[in-house]
Amino acid sequence: MSVRLVVLLAVLGCAIDAAFLMMPKLLTRRGVTTRRTRFGVALVFDGESVEGDEVRMLNVNGTFQSVSYTAAGRQCDLACLYHQYFAEVIDVAGLRAGGGEGLSALVIGGGGFSFPKWMVSSLPSAQVEVAEIDPKIIEIAREFFFLDELERRTHAERDGRLRVSCCDGWARLAAAGERWGLVVNDAFSGKRPLGPLGTVTGARAIREHLTDDGIYLANLISPMEGRRSRVMRETLAAFGREFPYAYLIPERPEEPRRAGDNTLVASMRPLGIAARYRVGATGATVGGSVD
Repeated sequence: MSVRLVVLLAVLGCAIDAAFLMMPKLLTRRGVTTRRTRFGVALVFDGESVEGDEVRMLNVNGTFQSVSYTAAGRQCDLACLYHQYFAEVIDVAGLRAGGGEGLSALVIGGGGFSFPKWMVSSLPSAQVEVAEIDPKIIEIAREFFFLDELERRTHAERDGRLRVSCCDGWARLAAAGERWGLVVNDAFSGKRPLGPLGTVTGARAIREHLTDDGIYLANLISPMEGRRSRVMRETLAAFGREFPYAYLIPERPEEPRRAGDNTLVASMRPLGIAARYRVGATGATVGGSVD
């Protein structure tokens, strides 16, 4: 290797290092906050939804993980379609009766705490535990996604209605001695969005930790068709073996080969969900949308 090439590589390396060092400053000037987390650099920034509403977004290592409205009075509203489906299923299942009285829920994966905030706000009598593995993400939720504001208004953590646990959600579930009326899996990473909770072992653990009339909800990121839909098919097969009633509500039924945030629902009892992408005990896929 020539001296000239060595010098060139050294200069290039210094330039790249300088660019990385300058990046947070450049992003800050554009209104973007950066934080280092367990799973990569987190970006927090404001923008507008397609409807023109002001929203705040969380992107971790290139993947969007949370969206929240920023306007006063809307910070606990649900901006994501699959979260709206979660809420509709809770309604259909009758879990909002009495403001969620008697309901205990475990939410795996906090992110910006969009769905836990909605639950605390909309189900004031329910007890909600959130298992978030990354302490930095919890800090971000408190500082930028109105989790601390929710506590100031409702005192949910002080009163025991909201418990934030910094732990691995799978480990929390596997070691738990209790059962929940609702388990929500909103954790995802890479090609296996549900992690071990998308396997037969995981599906069985979910079933064992749900009450007899309990409901399981999960964000299943996958296309509906094509080679990249393997994760979806495996997950549906796993839950079809363990639950007599499992449903999938697609985010983009009109674009089946495009990955979407699809809603997986599983329970031991039938729900008022139209039979479209429904998986029964035989594991046969038939159709899914909320009635």
